[in-house]
Amino acid sequence: MNVENVKLFKCLGDKSRLSILSNLINEPMYVELLAERLNLTPSTVSFHLKKLEEAGLVHSKKEQYYMIYEIDEQLLNMSLMDFVHQENSEEKKQREREEEYRNKVINSFFQYGKLKSIPVQRKKARIVYEEILKAFEPNRKYTEREVNIIIADYHDDFCTIRRDMISENLLERESNIYWVKGNNNKSPLQYYLL
Repeated sequence: MNVENVKLFKCLGDKSRLSILSNLINEPMYVELLAERLNLTPSTVSFHLKKLEEAGLVHSKKEQYYMIYEIDEQLLNMSLMDFVHQENSEEKKQREREEEYRNKVINSFFQYGKLKSIPVQRKKARIVYEEILKAFEPNRKYTEREVNIIIADYHDDFCTIRRDMISENLLERESNIYWVKGNNNKSPLQYYLL
């Protein structure tokens, strides 16, 4: 959940703030009037109004000698589904950033379909290995020689890459027979934080 939504829901988790909002729904008010209606001190009401304002639930405007507070109707009219949809938008942005990073790594390390060098950084190496993994058929078994030939199309150091692909759980090996390990659809950035 994004930070703004967390702040908003935390803000709503207070009985006094809910009472303030309930009163402001009827009409805009100033601190002293709210304090009188809710039987709270003006300083307490001011504190809660500040929190509500920070969360974007209320706005203030100066009228003569008083600061008048009113609710943000647009925000309060949003359904829970609207907040969930906003969250999906954040997840989509995160996926787009991951894909952009992935493409940047692939473009940096591959030239004309060949691997220029094996990345030192593990998260980059995993992206490279996942790219090489695309040359393997998911439900097929390979001999070690076949695996070496496929990897050698990308880079001469097929032994290191083969070993690393096994340690990264991309390839499985038993008695010199290799196959693509199941569920390799996860992004490497889901394994490692940037």
